[in-house]
Order: sequence, then C-alpha cells, then structure tokens
Amino acid sequence: MQKVATFEELAARRDEDLDVALGAALIAKDVYPDVDVDKLLARFDELAKPLVASTFADRPARGQADGLAHYLYDACGFSGNEADFYDPRNSLLPDVLDRRLGIPISLALVYCEVARRAGISARGVAFPGHFLVRIDTPKEDALLVDPFFGGRALDDASLKQILTRVTGEDRPVLPHYLEPATSRGMLVRMLVNLRAIYLSRGDMARAMLAVDRMLCLTPDAPEPLRERGLLSMRLGAIEAARSDLERFLEIAPDAQDAPAIRARLKELSSKPRLTN
Repeated sequence: MQKVATFEELAARRDEDLDVALGAALIAKDVYPDVDVDKLLARFDELAKPLVASTFADRPARGQADGLAHYLYDACGFSGNEADFYDPRNSLLPDVLDRRLGIPISLALVYCEVARRAGISARGVAFPGHFLVRIDTPKEDALLVDPFFGGRALDDASLKQILTRVTGEDRPVLPHYLEPATSRGMLVRMLVNLRAIYLSRGDMARAMLAVDRMLCLTPDAPEPLRERGLLSMRLGAIEAARSDLERFLEIAPDAQDAPAIRARLKELSSKPRLTN
C-alpha cells in the first residue's frame, strides 16, 4: 500500500485501510510539525517488544487483560490523567507516550496497539462518554476493560455504573454501546475531544483545524459543518461560514437548531459577497 504523507491522504482511504495510530500521529503533527511520524509509530514496537514472545494470547480473556494491565499500568506506568483531564497533551500521541498520561481514548489506542503486537485481539469501544476497550477470544464472550483506570476488567454492574456517571441518568447498557468502534469513528472522537479542549481555551485556530480534520474524515457530517460555519463567522471568514451553514441546512433541514442557523445566514446575507 502506498505510503501516506498527509492526514487528507489517510482520510481518503477505505475504512478498512485506515490506521488509527497513523491518524493520531498525523493529528499530533499539526501541533508538533517536526515530529517524525515513522519514529513515533516505531515506539509502539519498542513498547510491545517484551510481550511479543509472551504467552498472553493463549490465555483466557481475563488473563490477557490482567497481563496487559500489569505490563502497561504497573510496569510501564501509564495512567489516566485525573488531575488535569482537559490538558490537550492527553490527546496528543507524542505526549501520551512521553508522559505516560492520557484520557480514555488515547490510552485505548496505546492499549490496542500493544495488544495487537502481542497477538491479542483488542479493539476500541465508543461507549457513551467514556471510551473502553474490548478483548475478543474465540471461545468466550467479549471482555470490556477500562483503559483510563488501570485496564481493569468491567462486569455488567461496572458498565452500568459508568453509564450512569457519564450520562447522569439511569439508562440500560444497550448492546450497540459495546460494539467495536470503526477506525474512522475513533479518529473523529479524538478530534471532537481536541476541538472541545481548544474551544475551552479560546484557541480558535486549532479548534478550526480539528473541525477541518473531522470533515476530512466525514465530509457530509452535519455537526462539523455547522461547527466550522459558526467558527468561520467568529473568525470573520464570511464566505466560508455561508458555504458551510448552507450545506448544513441542505443535509439537516429539520435539525433542532436549523431555525437558529437560518437566522445566522440571514445575518450573513446583509454582509457583501466578495467578487473578483
């Protein structure tokens, strides 16, 4: 397969050819232009090297989870950054590997990359509000683990507790909450986190770049189109704002906030269009 040099090239690939670790490295390159992507990804090989010849893959799912948890969290020192959850470095791959700190989705990426190199089938799960990992073995039901809290195995009661905590509601854990995330979906969720962090810090330029990356992955997704249009308005890019908001209304004319967006477009219509 041809080597990918840019995020746009990666996003154009088929879902089955999307490499989440490569995507995370390219997202980090937006912040750290000098990062060597190949060397960064090679760090996963080094990290997993002690496990390559292990017998983890022959164990039951719980044994695999316990072995990975001991290695990654006890021996290597990875942990969830509870003290400063919204530090953008928790979402940027070079910092996660250097500091051994992250949020659920970035630690899930590390977990899955190391597990794969050890012969273990581990995939990310876009559980509501708290990214998880599932381990699959041929003869057992999937085992869910929490990459943020030490890789602990989760039973039904633990999953219900997490769901109640993040939603504030007494809701059932639906089966589709536990399905593996797609590579594209995982990258979008990483970018959603970064966008929210940058917005909270008033960093509009980086928030805009994160939304641009989301639209590279999902060009007709209504929410990023609306978000980019509104950000463009704030930055004074009137034509770009008009284009995105009009496209948003084409795709989602009955959206709950469609009337508010139409009002914004009416506001924009009072501003002159640029001509050559």
